[in-house]
Amino acid sequence: MTRGGQGLARVAVVVRAGAAPLWWLGVISAGVGVLVPGITGRRIGVMAGAALFLITAAVVALVRHKRYVALVGGAARAGKHDVLQDRAVTVRNWRRGHRWWLLLALVGALGSAFAVPAAGGMLLAGAGTGLRLKAARIGRLERAAESLVWVRVDWLGRGAGVPAGKRVKGYRATGIAAGDAAPGGARRRGGVLV
Repeated sequence: MTRGGQGLARVAVVVRAGAAPLWWLGVISAGVGVLVPGITGRRIGVMAGAALFLITAAVVALVRHKRYVALVGGAARAGKHDVLQDRAVTVRNWRRGHRWWLLLALVGALGSAFAVPAAGGMLLAGAGTGLRLKAARIGRLERAAESLVWVRVDWLGRGAGVPAGKRVKGYRATGIAAGDAAPGGARRRGGVLV
């Protein structure tokens, strides 16, 4: 980065990056898990999975909420030499950094089907749903503040870690039209506004 500028990644995009892989891995493993009778039987497995889905989605959506609110509220203005990372790069970095965890989660969910059919997969899908809800909540905070929030890439560490972790000292803010992702981290519709 030139003249003291920092590489910045959108907070909502980092949060949302894991939602789709977790959701689809959960759906696949739950579908395969239903085919296995398991120790508890399919009916109990699906009922336990539905409860796990709801609980996991709620917990993932709400964890660190106060920290996100505080960081968004205290976001400093981004400098003119800061470099805004593209949405696709942020998503790719997160998925590349977490690919082994995703693989282990899939194997664990498939393995758990022999005990409680479909429950492990529904837990994964719940985690993906919770991340999507958390990103949507960050998007509402961004709309209310009329600014997009960014986190320094070097604070995320390898694999684009947690954007509200201990290493993160604060966020940077830009105008609502900066970057190629809409509030909440979704792809911006109608082209890129910078």
